[in-house]
Amino acid sequence: MTPHPTIPILTPDVPAAEAFSDPKAAVARLQDLYDIATQFLCDSFRNVLKHGPDQQRFRAYYPEIRITTTSFAHVDSRLSFGHVAEPGTHVATITRPELFQSYLEQQIDLLICNHGVPVVIGPSTTPIPVHFAVSSESSLTVPQEGAASFILRDVFDVPVLSTTNDDIVNGTFEQAEDGTGPLSPFTAQRIDYSLARLSHYTATDPSHFQNHVLFTNYQFYVSEFEAFARTQLADPNSGYSSFVSTGNVEITSADTPISPVDKQPQMPTYHLKRKDGSGITLVNIGVGPSNAKTATDHIAVLRPHAWIMVGHCAGLRNSQSLGDFVLAHAYLREDHVLDDDLPVWVPIPALAEVQIALEQAVADVTELRGYDLKRVMRTGTVATIDNRNWELRDQSGPVQRLSQSRAIGLDMESATIAANGFRFRVPYGTLLCVSDKPLHGELKLPGMASDFYKTQVSRHLMIGIRAMEALREMPLERLHSRKLRSFDETAFL
Repeated sequence: MTPHPTIPILTPDVPAAEAFSDPKAAVARLQDLYDIATQFLCDSFRNVLKHGPDQQRFRAYYPEIRITTTSFAHVDSRLSFGHVAEPGTHVATITRPELFQSYLEQQIDLLICNHGVPVVIGPSTTPIPVHFAVSSESSLTVPQEGAASFILRDVFDVPVLSTTNDDIVNGTFEQAEDGTGPLSPFTAQRIDYSLARLSHYTATDPSHFQNHVLFTNYQFYVSEFEAFARTQLADPNSGYSSFVSTGNVEITSADTPISPVDKQPQMPTYHLKRKDGSGITLVNIGVGPSNAKTATDHIAVLRPHAWIMVGHCAGLRNSQSLGDFVLAHAYLREDHVLDDDLPVWVPIPALAEVQIALEQAVADVTELRGYDLKRVMRTGTVATIDNRNWELRDQSGPVQRLSQSRAIGLDMESATIAANGFRFRVPYGTLLCVSDKPLHGELKLPGMASDFYKTQVSRHLMIGIRAMEALREMPLERLHSRKLRSFDETAFL
């Protein structure tokens, strides 16, 4: 039998692995490795499209961070991140170092300080899929299977599920064959996948996302957010530098008009930016737990410092009025979209730092204090379901469960966002506004709804913004609670 000929694999020349004790120098080397690898793949792909593959395969590798410790770290027990759990070698593949520069410098600095050893920066053994390498080149697009004159996966690497999954954050990760453990909650391929999805779903580049994310389930909040953004841009002391709308339209002046886009994305997203990334992003996820999971699955790779749901809900108590606020301190999870990733028996705790920020923001905006605050806000369980027309079913079962759970509000997104925050170690919270009371004969009808929106949307959004601004002033080690960390946790947030 004639042996199958071996196709030569061409790779770029890259610097060998090297130890670094300076976080900035370490990230700079990550950037160099990434640039060399992606430029090689882009040039090779462009050449193959023009001339054909010529019996060659092209491959380049993600850069990696590696740290080896021989003893347990003596760290501040209040710190929930920045150190590995036990001695050994821990590794993380890295993508888009320029996008994650501040994050990487901070995490590497903590590792070096807490363990007293350098990190090693070098090429990994994980190939970069050509789809992700050419994503920043507007002149290049990867043709669909069968559209090119050659079989893509015979010439370049493509995404593979073995490195594009949530095994690390889900706690189902199996130690690598070489005995190394994970250093980061996501692999580079998983991050690249989400960055591509974010651009598609939100019609804004991931680089615009800020560290504080508000989710809403109504487009009415968008115009209010833009109006607030313009007032901030008009104030030179606000600290906000620009506003980004759908289609990556970025303005720095309050008077600059924004033309509406011809086609809205699935999840319209807007960014009120600060130069250090500590601004506020608003995502209109629309209706339903599937959208809520999709959005948070992908935004999580950006490692935001907090996300909060500010949407509408059904009030379940007769003592509530339309326009009242619901501050969730527990969740009844009947959304089902996360059952395979986070079993329903896992409790989703309220985070004191977020709860206090939201309650204080309600008090500041409504100018009510103490016992008087109960006039407009209830704290309790929020139920999230996957059936928008649950009212049309036999009421005996659902209503009994809602009553037994002590739920005070019902929606289709909040528990999903909170549960994914818990799963991805992103601080979360929920402040909803009662827009109807179906159990008490107050349905969401057109006339009533329009009056409600006019009076409540602006105030509700402002509460979410004020809460985020309060969280922005909080030290990270306090905001990123140990409640979100497991027994054997990655060092990186």
